[in-house]
Amino acid sequence: MTSHTITVPHDSAGVRLDRFLVAVLPDRSRSQIQRLINDGHVRVAGRETKANQPVKTGQQIAVDIPEPVAAAPQPESLPLSVLYQDRDVIIVDKPAGMVVHPAAGHASGTLVNALLHHIKDLSGIGGERRPGIVHRLDRGTSGLIVVAKHDVAHEELARQFRDREIEKEYIALVWGVVQAGRRIDLAIGRDSSNRKKMSARARRSREAVTRIVRAEHLKAFTLARIAIQTGRTHQIRVHLSAIGHPIVGDPLYGGIHRRVPGDLRAVTHLDRPFLHAARIAFKHPADGRPMEFTSALPEDLQRVLDELRESEE
Repeated sequence: MTSHTITVPHDSAGVRLDRFLVAVLPDRSRSQIQRLINDGHVRVAGRETKANQPVKTGQQIAVDIPEPVAAAPQPESLPLSVLYQDRDVIIVDKPAGMVVHPAAGHASGTLVNALLHHIKDLSGIGGERRPGIVHRLDRGTSGLIVVAKHDVAHEELARQFRDREIEKEYIALVWGVVQAGRRIDLAIGRDSSNRKKMSARARRSREAVTRIVRAEHLKAFTLARIAIQTGRTHQIRVHLSAIGHPIVGDPLYGGIHRRVPGDLRAVTHLDRPFLHAARIAFKHPADGRPMEFTSALPEDLQRVLDELRESEE
């Protein structure tokens, strides 16, 4: 990543931020500059901002430019658990640690690279032979992802997500006692002080709703079944942290405790958040028939859960 720090001169005061940056970064188009601003890579006086904000004399503007990613991801022979596929859709059980889509810092080794190798009848998304990623999971989250094989399927699945017709449920182990039936309705946006994080107190935010469907209480923890009505970045992690019950093992949102009693030591074996996408239900994009898939807890999470239950006996 390349970083620039720019001080606004007197004769640029009042100019729109995007126009000012185009002038001082001539190798970048206005649309590229606007994308950097929208993605949180531009900060004015340490805060994220908008493209139309007028700059002021003496302001410090920090611009982070991610390394370019190849336009066409390459097929890679990576392990891939395909639960179902037909000519329209693929259902994948993603392992923890795998990034979904190539991006700066992760140009290879992603789910997209694996799909390009394993799936031979992709007919093109946006005119290219590539899988249609309709929704994503964080790198550290395991579980179910539905992928479109062509434009028509992609558009219909995207509509179902947009209209909240798709059901998604997760299993999470959280700190403290959370009761079933709890609804968390907090808008989420990019954290102004840390662009890697999302926040329920951001100035620019979007609606997000999370529900605790079932809850099993285990000493200092709750094993929760969670349904989300919206699909914001880091939604479950942010919402659980915001109500004081962060996901166990989540380093970004307060889920790692340095001092853990001996009977709870099992959670220190986690090297990722205890979060798993366990169920997804939707209508088939071609014929509308109901589709439902489930995924059991992976071995690393099940092992921690078994040890916690054993310590209660």
